[in-house]
Amino acid sequence: MPSFAITLFSLLLASPALAASAEDWSTRSIYQLVTDRFATSNDSSTPCDTSRRTFCGGSWSGIGNHLDYIQEMGFDAIWISPVATNVERTAYGDGYHGYWSRDIDTISPHFGTPDDLKALSAAVHKRGMFLMLDVVVNHYAGIPTNTTASGGFTFDYASFVPLGTQADFHSQCFISDYANQTDVEQCWLGDENLPLPDVNTEDPAVVATMNQWIKGLVANFSADGVRIDTVKHIRHDFWSGFTASAGVFTLGEVLTYDAKYAASYLDAVDAVLEYPAFYGLNTAFGSPYLSALLNSPSLASLAPANVSSSPALSAAFLENHDQPRFPSYTSDLALIKNAMVWPFVGDGIPILYYGQEQGYQGDGDPSNREALWLSGYETNKPLVAHVTALNAARKLAIARNASFLTGRAYWIPQPNLSSLMLAKPPLLALLTNAGANASVQPTWNIPAGQYAPNTTLVDVLACVPVVLDGAGPGGATVVRAQAGRPQVLVPASMLRAGGGACPARAAGGSGAAAWVRGGRGMLAVVGAVLAVFALV
Repeated sequence: MPSFAITLFSLLLASPALAASAEDWSTRSIYQLVTDRFATSNDSSTPCDTSRRTFCGGSWSGIGNHLDYIQEMGFDAIWISPVATNVERTAYGDGYHGYWSRDIDTISPHFGTPDDLKALSAAVHKRGMFLMLDVVVNHYAGIPTNTTASGGFTFDYASFVPLGTQADFHSQCFISDYANQTDVEQCWLGDENLPLPDVNTEDPAVVATMNQWIKGLVANFSADGVRIDTVKHIRHDFWSGFTASAGVFTLGEVLTYDAKYAASYLDAVDAVLEYPAFYGLNTAFGSPYLSALLNSPSLASLAPANVSSSPALSAAFLENHDQPRFPSYTSDLALIKNAMVWPFVGDGIPILYYGQEQGYQGDGDPSNREALWLSGYETNKPLVAHVTALNAARKLAIARNASFLTGRAYWIPQPNLSSLMLAKPPLLALLTNAGANASVQPTWNIPAGQYAPNTTLVDVLACVPVVLDGAGPGGATVVRAQAGRPQVLVPASMLRAGGGACPARAAGGSGAAAWVRGGRGMLAVVGAVLAVFALV
């Protein structure tokens, strides 16, 4: 068969993109990975010294070989690192991560062939999962042809594809004032060791080129969504044409503490990363200041009026490739579990950064980009079970409440400074930063009226019941933390024997009847024991 015919036949067989909308993405849970560090093609145990900042051998075919691992934790979308050809050795290592583009018209041979990427896309879609590509529009990376910044760097601009002249880039100036939006948008990222020439997105010809490029990239690899790097570094009104050309869901990175500023981009892209809440989340569970999360406004609540009703306005996360892993701050597993709950119970699309489920502890770049194959993809780890339960609880809530995705989560005030309660019906998340070794474990008060009286709830993280007895102040039900662990409560009636959350406790499941009947008795015993300890 002629090669053209073979190629055409393979394209016809490939599963197409699922034409996913923002509403479709709102139901999803995303597993983010760095292609070079997730899996090798032959599952070799290749060493990977992150300090060298170079390629370790991960590939697209390697990802395809481990989709079971991702899907069995409950994830139904993957976000892979940028695919374009990057600059090779620099002062800061290689572009193994994909964010130092040199030629965006070709894909990096380090990760495989175009057919390998198409095969990964097809395999993802065959499972009913979504594929998100990561793209860099703001800048390129290159080695200057001179060795000093004096008088301006010079480059072989013809090597920057499909752009190719100095006029395609803004004049050289490194960003010096992040409060000056023009400076942020038109000056360069990077430094004198690795300058990142800033694309001239004010030039209509450049705009047309970038729009055509994203349209072709999405079509060629049947992407369902696009994560866009450094969104705030390009003028706001550029993005409408770019996102329209992509024709799929767009998730923008707007790196900021300022929720109002981040939300201002929600009429430019479909959703933004929940960076303001990320900072609050790290402060809340990495220090005594739990109120930092409580005081982090939801991006959805600040969205422009013309998009505020969208079910997918933000994506929440605890870790990513740019930030230190949370266990680099604390080894307290209870605190880690509490922090990991947040992305799955709030308003955003949850994102888990690869290796988080394995308890990886790398601090800042490059230590937070470890090789996952060194973990052996073990599934009997406590955080793997934790994530699986969180994904299952969210799916149950989506199935039970038609307005779960459009309704907004809200805080329920608590009398204990170490306790937070977040409601997103039918989910109720109980969080604490007391830690595993606190001498006195905090309590939560579930107010009367949150659920019907005498409802039996179940903590899907520990598969134990909570019966709403109304015995606390004002008819509340008092729940005490156990070793500082979080709880995610759902009505027991939501559980299903074939579901992923506490299936043995579902109606008809093994031991379910005795468990429900004994709920009040068990709580009474626990309460009596705690009362005794309170007296000694």
